[in-house]
Amino acid sequence: MSKVKIDSLSSEVMKELEKYADVTTENVKKAVQNAGKTVRDEIKSSAPSDTGKYSKSWTVKTIRETSNSLELVVHSRNRYQLAHLLEFGHAKRGGGRVSARPHIASAEEKAIKTFEEEIKEAISNG
Repeated sequence: MSKVKIDSLSSEVMKELEKYADVTTENVKKAVQNAGKTVRDEIKSSAPSDTGKYSKSWTVKTIRETSNSLELVVHSRNRYQLAHLLEFGHAKRGGGRVSARPHIASAEEKAIKTFEEEIKEAISNG
């Protein structure tokens, strides 16, 4: 621990707070990336597969990244039309319904839990 004169106390405190903010921001960004990958991997593993093209089409895309934020989207590159139909079911053309095969909501819930744990760890360990 170094000695600080009272005149420079506020600048020293601000330096330490900026260091903490930088480290915490990087850890939060890593947690966001891990959450995106977790959702993608979970959907790929639990998605209905007839030919396998639907489950292979899921990807994580960075929407926006700034110095203190990161936005990702997990989506199906070329089979996006099927996602809603498979997740919630749909009506058949001649009558009747196709049953739902939920696979996106469970992946989201799992990622939310792991994301919250990683955020708590990032903030406490800073």
